[in-house]
Parts: sequence; structure tokens; C-alpha cells
Amino acid sequence: MERVAHYFWAVRIPDGVKQTIYEELTRIKPIFQFKRWVDLNDYHITLAFLGAVNPKQLSSVIEAVGEAIKNQKACMLDIEGLGVFGAQKSPRIFWGAVSETDALNEIQEIVHQTCLAEGFKLETRPYHPHITLARKWGANEDFKAENLVRQNPFKEKVLSFEVNEIVLYKSNVENTPKYEPIASIHLV
Repeated sequence: MERVAHYFWAVRIPDGVKQTIYEELTRIKPIFQFKRWVDLNDYHITLAFLGAVNPKQLSSVIEAVGEAIKNQKACMLDIEGLGVFGAQKSPRIFWGAVSETDALNEIQEIVHQTCLAEGFKLETRPYHPHITLARKWGANEDFKAENLVRQNPFKEKVLSFEVNEIVLYKSNVENTPKYEPIASIHLV
């Protein structure tokens, strides 16, 4: 049975920044024993998860989002820390903390509202930008939250980059990397 492809809008992270994140994670992996690490080519910051999309909806949402953000300016973001989602003793998601900026929140809100207007049912929880790095705690001992601060590679040298491209990705869960760019919109 073929899997249904899912789509999402995201901030594209520059390749050099992805490489730096990957190198920093390689040093701290022994401390953070998660089962599945995200391929460095799949690092991104989700703006809106669409789920399954029919071909007619796809071209329509690409056009609508492109039109809605065509005048948005590029902005700077910082990767400044680490965090987890899920049970504190055995978290399910390990992520890189991204500085929340008005510019990023505005872009996310425009993409979110445009997708809603296009008929998509989207996440209703408050938006917290992050980069998923790994999934599923895999060690026998409990996760130690203090390591998020103690082992944070971005504490001394915050990793800054320009957000200048928004991408619609398609999930191909059997592949590595998993996320295939379908459409790209450059910010001014």
C-alpha cells in the first residue's frame, strides 16, 4: 500500500548552517542518545503543516502563498539553544531553539492564514519555531534536562543566518533525505 504524501511550508536553512548544526550535534550525540537523528539535509523550520494535498489544491496554495508573501523581507534568525517535547524522562523530540522574531512570526502568520483561506485544517497550538534534530529517547537511563543547558553548543556562539527562502516540502518517509522541495519563494 502506497503512503499518502504530506506537505508543509518551512523556512529553508542555508546549507552551511545545516553543516554547522550537524558538526555540533556530532560532538554531543553521546550525551543525547536519541534513536533517530534527522538527516542534515532535512533541517528546516516548519511554518504550516498541510498534510495530504490533492494536485488542484497544491497549485492553488503555492500560488496563494507566493502572492501573500511576495513583499516580505528577509530577516535574521539565531539558533541559540536546545529543547525537547514530550515526557521529561523520555522525550520524543529533540530540537534546536530558534530566536522568536516579529519578522518570522509575521511570515508564519501570513502563511498560516493563507493556508486556512485555501481550505486547509492547520495546527491550532501557539507557534514555537524550532528545528527538529532527533526523535525518540533511546537510552536506558532517564533523560537529564540539565544537559540541554550544560551541553548547548550554541550558548557561547549563537548561530545566525538569514531567512530568505520559504519552501513547500513533500514528505517521502521512505527516503533519506525525507523532504523534497516542491516550490520555493524568495523573500525580498
